[in-house]
Amino acid sequence: MSSPSLAERRRVALLGSTGSIGRQAVDVLTAHPETFQVVALAAGSNGPLLAEQAARLRPAVVALADEMTITALDLPAGTERDAGPDALVRLATRDDVELVVVATGGLVSLRPVLAALEAGKVVATANKETLVAGGHLVMPLARRLAGAASDPLFANPLAWLRPIDSEHSAIWQCLVGEGMSAVDGMILTASGGPFRESTREQLATATPEQALKHPTWSMGAKITIDSATLANKGLEVIEAHWLYDVDYDAIEVVIHPQSVVHSAVRFVDGSLKAQLGTPDMRLPIQYALTYPQRLPSPAAAADLVATGRLDFEPPDEARFPALRIARQAGRAGPRASAALIAADEVAVERFLDGTLDFPGIARLLEAAVERFGGTGDPEPDVEGLIELDQAVRASFASGPIGGSH
Repeated sequence: MSSPSLAERRRVALLGSTGSIGRQAVDVLTAHPETFQVVALAAGSNGPLLAEQAARLRPAVVALADEMTITALDLPAGTERDAGPDALVRLATRDDVELVVVATGGLVSLRPVLAALEAGKVVATANKETLVAGGHLVMPLARRLAGAASDPLFANPLAWLRPIDSEHSAIWQCLVGEGMSAVDGMILTASGGPFRESTREQLATATPEQALKHPTWSMGAKITIDSATLANKGLEVIEAHWLYDVDYDAIEVVIHPQSVVHSAVRFVDGSLKAQLGTPDMRLPIQYALTYPQRLPSPAAAADLVATGRLDFEPPDEARFPALRIARQAGRAGPRASAALIAADEVAVERFLDGTLDFPGIARLLEAAVERFGGTGDPEPDVEGLIELDQAVRASFASGPIGGSH
């Protein structure tokens, strides 16, 4: 298989352009018009912002989930319109698209990711469901593309499935030029969120307003709550297992409140390689889009003198059990981790709407993994994952966490 060209402008489809990651991806794309040509934009429901982005980026096609809304949008002359459940797949597999940026949340992203890889596209993804629920489906495709690549730069699965998470971008950067046989372990850093120093009694009465006040990162509501519970770090442990093909025992989590060290790799000779930067998602987004090149970024450079100090401490899994629950789900296999991520979305929604207390998020995660993780196909296909996702959501959408399956 031929590898993507690095000489010409990279033709991009951006899925989820109006969300937090999508808007920051637009910043990166517009900062380098000589490097990127935006061919396609897709969003879930924010039609007005999508229309603004289309006027700015002039894509060939835009897509919205709702067909009536897309018809009513005021778009530049000649812009194609698409809608419906298969629109993301159509955009991700267009002949004039080389690089697919996945900034959409939820299991809806799995089909376009699989379709894009099947079609030989490079995928840069910020979507956790892709690997947490579907790593057993996605990574074989990335490895197959790497094995068939004619260019040595693309002989690595990470050149085809590129992580946008700051932590996984950091590990990816630390591994450049290194062989996996030299890796002794990986260290994922976590800010600790707004409740790092809170007692159990304080966590029991924590409000959504408090949980959404992240001390270092500016992110969407879902990932901010996940950071507060450390569920986000548990999901990243599962992602690391799939991305780097490492055992769970080799993946460590360390609390680092300054959010300057984004993650690190420990090697067999005892040395440690870390990636540092400001807490700005535009940095990992741009690295995924420009790899293997580096270009000037719209984000500010890290200033170690201004930072002053870098602190590290172990996570407290007694106060933040979601991290332990996620590890257990990952070890149990794809069905359990798929149940976990579906439950996490429900739990966060319920916490935000006031029908679940903060500690209840972890209780719901554990109940979902116990109830759904050990039954049915241990490695579901896409249809099985969708059915499982729907079953978990229906089971925990309201009422007490107990219930029956």
